[in-house]
Amino acid sequence: MKHEFPTLDRHYLAAVLTVSEMSAADRAAVRAGVPGHELMENAGAAVAHAVRLRFPPGPVLVLCGPGNNGGDGFVAARHLRARGWPVTVALSGKLENLAGDAAFHARRWSGPVVTLDPIHLRGAHLVIDALFGAGLSRPLTGAVRRVVEAVNRARRARGLRVVAIDLPSGIAGDTGDVLGAAPVADLTVTFFRKKTAHLIDNKKDMFGEIIVEQIGIPAGVLPGIAPSQFENGPLLWAEEVPGPAPADHKYRRGHLLVLGGPEMTGAARLAATAARRVGAGLVTIGAPADALPAYRTGDPGLLTAAAGDGLAVSRLARTRKRNAAVAGPGLGVCETTRERVMAILDARLPAVLDADGLTVFADAPETLFRAHRGNLVLTPHEGEFSRLFNKVRGVLTKDSRIARVRAAARISGAVVLLKGPTTVISDPEGRVLLNCNAPADLATGGTGDTLSGLIGGLLAQGVSPFTAAGIGAWMHGAAARRVGPGLIAEDLAVHLPPVLARLRAMARRGPPEAPPICG
Repeated sequence: MKHEFPTLDRHYLAAVLTVSEMSAADRAAVRAGVPGHELMENAGAAVAHAVRLRFPPGPVLVLCGPGNNGGDGFVAARHLRARGWPVTVALSGKLENLAGDAAFHARRWSGPVVTLDPIHLRGAHLVIDALFGAGLSRPLTGAVRRVVEAVNRARRARGLRVVAIDLPSGIAGDTGDVLGAAPVADLTVTFFRKKTAHLIDNKKDMFGEIIVEQIGIPAGVLPGIAPSQFENGPLLWAEEVPGPAPADHKYRRGHLLVLGGPEMTGAARLAATAARRVGAGLVTIGAPADALPAYRTGDPGLLTAAAGDGLAVSRLARTRKRNAAVAGPGLGVCETTRERVMAILDARLPAVLDADGLTVFADAPETLFRAHRGNLVLTPHEGEFSRLFNKVRGVLTKDSRIARVRAAARISGAVVLLKGPTTVISDPEGRVLLNCNAPADLATGGTGDTLSGLIGGLLAQGVSPFTAAGIGAWMHGAAARRVGPGLIAEDLAVHLPPVLARLRAMARRGPPEAPPICG
């Protein structure tokens, strides 16, 4: 493979941290000479600044917990009060029980402190949730839960605005699970890097706007922590996006083989069109002979060839310099499909398997795992993933999506891309990309076929499987955002050229020096 996932220092800008990794970053900063009380001061000041930028002045209730999150809240309260905002702190526990940096900043607060009780929400226009951060591991109970539930009622009933520090209290930082209850925030202010829960697809509506503030933790602590999760975007791979050199011709730009089925002919055509748009020099659809007239209609730039069984696919895969393949969309769930897919793998072509190309191995997934040579991308949706992996030893259905995809990639030896509002991509070594720019409009037939073609077209141009999956997923979402409401699968290819032009421009001037934006 010509391209590998980059290991440049800037990829740490896109790191997504677990709870333990964030704690390690805090400790490393202190060891490097940044006092903990200074980090807390910077964090609370950043929260107050974000509040002042987004909300009109009014009565504020700051809910402070017994730990460092509560300390951040005391600092935010002090800064807002200094700007003339009426602020009250509601504390869980007693002031004298606070310790360390939280106690230091609590002593600097000279305003009112009341007990944690829903009654104090009366009259508040805005609540700052500084009860618990990302490290919470047990459900909210007692007064804390009563106040959190009252905050949500007031938000629905009278438009109470809510700002969460780090995460809304009650959300587990590594899984996004709601532990009993959690407030729904209009704004979440986190620090240094995003945490895993910020990108979990089924909890995005609980965070509101997410902003990441730099509070004095040196970026140089990250190599020692070695995070393995990254928010997918051009920051990671802009320079890996392929483009034609002046002396290139179509054969140098790769020749992709897309297997087509006898009936659902649109699936392979969508994949083939996406591959051509992303830069593959040639694309051949190999299909049963009696289906070829359908594939020859409407797409004059496509090549077609008879390849209705495993033997014919094998011959086709080994001739005319074909160097990558897409198999699965529209093939049908049958033994012939399995034979055709196995012919692709036997030819050692880098390949994307999707849809029926995965489902035909549901009864014997090990057959698939043994057949490839480490150059395979699997792109299931949740149902296909379950059929292929739920009975595989080591892939636990009760685990988070990230943990399941990591296990699936490790066991299968392939890059696994699990589609969803947040698409999770893992390589066999455990590196994870979290792609979150896909709009809900993509939930329509044929869009997954386009994604398969995008990745296949990148493989044909020599991009490594992990990087191809990341680039393809991001381009897929970016094109969908350009289409907007009313999207159908056929629209995506039309909007790929401006997305590709943007990426090539980034490649010429270097990737952006800022984290990618999570939509």
